[in-house]
Amino acid sequence: MTTTLEPAQAGTPSSTRPAPAPPYGPTGGPADIRPMYEHVFLYVFVILPFLATIAAVVLAARGGAISWLDVGLSVVFFAFAGHGITIGFHRYFTHGSFKANRPLRVGLAIAGSMAVQGPIIRWVADHRRHHAYSDRDGDPHSPWRYGPGVRNLAKGLWWAHLGWLFDRERTSKQRYAKDLLADRDIVKIHKTFPLWTVLTILLPGVLGWLLSGLTWHGAWTALLWAGLVRVFVLHHVTWSINSVCHVFGNRPFTTRDKSTNVWPLAVLSMGESWHNLHHADPTCAQHGVDRGQIDSSAALIKLFETVGWARDVRWPNRARLAGKRAAAANAAGTTAAD
Repeated sequence: MTTTLEPAQAGTPSSTRPAPAPPYGPTGGPADIRPMYEHVFLYVFVILPFLATIAAVVLAARGGAISWLDVGLSVVFFAFAGHGITIGFHRYFTHGSFKANRPLRVGLAIAGSMAVQGPIIRWVADHRRHHAYSDRDGDPHSPWRYGPGVRNLAKGLWWAHLGWLFDRERTSKQRYAKDLLADRDIVKIHKTFPLWTVLTILLPGVLGWLLSGLTWHGAWTALLWAGLVRVFVLHHVTWSINSVCHVFGNRPFTTRDKSTNVWPLAVLSMGESWHNLHHADPTCAQHGVDRGQIDSSAALIKLFETVGWARDVRWPNRARLAGKRAAAANAAGTTAAD
């Protein structure tokens, strides 16, 4: 695996990306400061799953506190909430990679909210701003924030992975997600984010209690593994796309930033780690476009299309991708010659 150190290359802007260099500050509008109670909530739901994961690993190492029921529930909730992020928050709400009927739209918004990565409109605004300024001033989570070099990249990776979350100055929803602010269903789900957070933690415990024969041991181990540990793992998989996938990996397509493809993350990220392709063609519904590239999110979008829940899906345009691939190869050849 390589580290991306070359200058960012020019690419075609996304249709969902606002015009470059708007007359706004780095957040895209007037200062929007996170209230202190939300800031405390953020710390709790970053630190609590981390501490729970340490406790779960210690207990498991001692020969207890995990069962096949816990494993099964963890996989189900990870896939449900994870695809809510990758298909819903990201490919659908942020980039408009397809159109969905109302039940699917609402279901995807709820599923993504249960990943505990913030309310939907806030998530979308941040990600659209990321594409507007990717790896430049204004990008909320670029690992190149402090410049190149080992020390600066170490600081930048920390910022892109986790540090940026604690910046109390927030992206303007009015600037970057005005369409969602006008959607009554989505506004309701956005405002009820605390409800989905409680449900995503407690529901595994309830199911563990029921499926273990009404035992409290089954309830608390399911809550621990399929609730808190699952949230921790999904958090860090998603955050790795922001950090790892802008530094390490390969770049088969030309982009104006330093996004990369990182194959070891493909399964856990549900196809999101084919990140170089995504930045080369942001509205494409499929990120793993080459043979052998696993992309479970695209597979589910295909299923939704087949059963009539999704339509107007933006599948890869092979001619367009070939052009971007050729441009990347030419740029690499020019760099090598220099």
